[in-house]
Amino acid sequence: MTKAKVTSPKAASSASRTLSSTSAAPKSKTVVGCALSQTLAPQKVTSPKAATAASKVLSDGRTGKDSKIAAGSALAQRPSKGKK
Repeated sequence: MTKAKVTSPKAASSASRTLSSTSAAPKSKTVVGCALSQTLAPQKVTSPKAATAASKVLSDGRTGKDSKIAAGSALAQRPSKGKK
């Protein structure tokens, strides 16, 4: 069993700044909302839809640093696929 992960205070702070930004894209806000919901909740995991959005946020060159920090946190908290 792997150790449960939660969003770090640094990532939560970045996510909060992104949510309050008027210029952040809706996809970024979806991802940071996911990261914020996992701040003190180790039982929560990132959904496949949110993980896809986080991946797109990370690969978009126009995305700000705060959004990328939160997106990385959200991706780190997705469930493992396990061995096939």
